[in-house]
Amino acid sequence: MEELNSLFHGFAVIMTPMNILLMFVGIILGVLIGVLPGLGGANGVAILLPLTFTMSPTSAIIMLSCIYWGALFGGAITSILFNIPGEPWSVATTFDGYPMAQNGQAGAALTAAFTSSFIGAFVAVVMITFLAPLVAKFALKFGPPEFFAVYLLTFCSFVGMGKGSPFKILASMAIGFALAAVGMDTVTGQLRLTFGIPDLMRGFDFLIAVIGLFGIGEILLSMEEGLAFSGKSAKIDPKVVLETWKKLPKYWVTSIRSSLIGIWMGITPGGATPASFMSYGLAKKMSKNGGNFGNGEIEGVIAPETAAHAAGTSALLPMLALGIPGSPTAAVLLGGLLIWGLQPGPLLFVEQKDFVWGLIASMYLGNLVGLIVVLTTVPLFASILRIPFSIIAPVIVVICAIGAYTVHNAMLDIWFMMLFGVIGYLFKKLDYPLAPLVLALVLGDKAEDSFRQAMLVSQGEVSIMWSNPLVGGISTLAVILLLWPLISRVLALIRPPKPKEFAAEQPVD
Repeated sequence: MEELNSLFHGFAVIMTPMNILLMFVGIILGVLIGVLPGLGGANGVAILLPLTFTMSPTSAIIMLSCIYWGALFGGAITSILFNIPGEPWSVATTFDGYPMAQNGQAGAALTAAFTSSFIGAFVAVVMITFLAPLVAKFALKFGPPEFFAVYLLTFCSFVGMGKGSPFKILASMAIGFALAAVGMDTVTGQLRLTFGIPDLMRGFDFLIAVIGLFGIGEILLSMEEGLAFSGKSAKIDPKVVLETWKKLPKYWVTSIRSSLIGIWMGITPGGATPASFMSYGLAKKMSKNGGNFGNGEIEGVIAPETAAHAAGTSALLPMLALGIPGSPTAAVLLGGLLIWGLQPGPLLFVEQKDFVWGLIASMYLGNLVGLIVVLTTVPLFASILRIPFSIIAPVIVVICAIGAYTVHNAMLDIWFMMLFGVIGYLFKKLDYPLAPLVLALVLGDKAEDSFRQAMLVSQGEVSIMWSNPLVGGISTLAVILLLWPLISRVLALIRPPKPKEFAAEQPVD
């Protein structure tokens, strides 16, 4: 009942004309970002974050979170109509969504995708509503060793559960730690890695780095690929919507399974992309119509879209309750909270109840608004792809430059943005993940502060990380996840080989 009362209070906070307007603006901008390949939720939130500096934190997070929901919705439009994934997690949607569009079922495919996205997000928001306060209350018992153990667990989980090379993940994270160390030492006040440049005293601003890594990096990559769009008309008839909604209850098992997969991959640093592929693969394996997947099966659209939205939404749970982002977009939102003067973590639920519950309430309302907007504006957003990419790309670069300049009103920040853009481009070309770098850049100094405070308390004894069952359990799990790639290889070597099956010899005539 306490959570429900807080949720109703959150609805009272957000139900103002300005917040409702910001919700619609955020959804529309998010869908536009999702439709345009090369942007994405994290990029859009990073580019538009400077617009929120003059807003209240509650209004700002409502707008940015709705940009995120809109981007999740928008990625399905290009995947289904043009076979161009607007977002990485929309790749699995193309497998059956585009064949459905080719078979004249574009309206049904889009309706199924949007509705499944709404269901996945709704299940994840319900989970956040009741689970986040419990996690936050538990985390109030944390001191410096516990906080460092949680940070360590986050960093190690990227290594152990990442889908790429653990060495590349570690290299990306190390660069992030190095960038986070630039500037003034928060403990001693000494300058570090400034090389006599006064402008580096404040360090590398998180926002400028993110705008460059994501926005400029993606634009450079898209320019190299010579991306070209071809327009196509699309509309969703109300009759098609109602007919599709009648079919969806048959796939309730797929929706629940995909939601659970998405929630798990969102809370852990898996993310929406692996969640969508995992959900699609399980749906194909367990469905009665698994053999028809890839030829226009509606269940092949429901599974990845439900999982992607559930993962994208549930990634905000560790960010709110523990101050640890579960996705690149959540990391950008975490940076926004720090810029607005808020400290993510368990105390946020005590000191900023209006903010937290206003955000959770906006998740319910924002996803409903998003569903309505995308069902009614598909023709408009599909027509945007008729604009040549050679026009869209310079506009995005100008928006990025304006966003970077407004952070400190310094021309040097634009050059830093371009430098990070080149780094982001090289990372993508060399297949190095950006999420660990962003995570280390955001949390590196906080993890360092917690570690140094813990060492001061223990007089340099690392054994403080195992001084009680709570911190010891978290630290042990972190070490296991860090070594998990090596452990899995050892287990594969010692596992006995499966006996070979020989086919019975057929008699020769």
